[in-house]
Amino acid sequence: MRFQVPQFIEIEDKIFGPLSFKQFIYVIGGAGISYFIYQLLPLYLAMFIIAPVIGLSLALAFYKFNKKPFVYTLEAAFRYITKNKLYLWKKRKEDRKTMKKTLKEHEEVNDAYQPIAVPHLSESKLKDISWNLEVEEKVKAKDNE
Repeated sequence: MRFQVPQFIEIEDKIFGPLSFKQFIYVIGGAGISYFIYQLLPLYLAMFIIAPVIGLSLALAFYKFNKKPFVYTLEAAFRYITKNKLYLWKKRKEDRKTMKKTLKEHEEVNDAYQPIAVPHLSESKLKDISWNLEVEEKVKAKDNE
C-alpha cells in the first residue's frame, strides 16, 4: 500500500480567498473592534484609536519578523516586559585602594574561620566504640525490666 506524504506542511491553507483562517480572524477582529469604537465615540476621537487597532490587526495578519508571524514577536515582547529580570554581572572599574581594601577584608574573614580538626578513627577504635554502645543498650534494657 502506498500513502501520499504531505509536502508543504509549514504553509497554512487558504480558506477565505487569499487569507488563511488566522489571518481572516485577525482582520475581522480588527474591523469589528474598529466598528465598535466608531459607533461608540465621535469620529474625530475614534480615528485616533481606530488607526492603531487597524495597524495592529494588519500586522498580526500579514507582517513577518525574522520569518516568523508578528504574533510571536508580540508574545516575546509581552513576556519580556512582564517577567522579572536578573542581572548577573555588572562591570565596574575598581581602583587600587578599593581592591586592597577588599583583599584585606577577604583575608580577615578567612583568618577568622579556621578549619576544625577531625580526629582519625582506626578500625579497632570503631569496633571498641560500637561494642560499648551495644553493651550500654543491653544494660539499659535489663535495668528497665
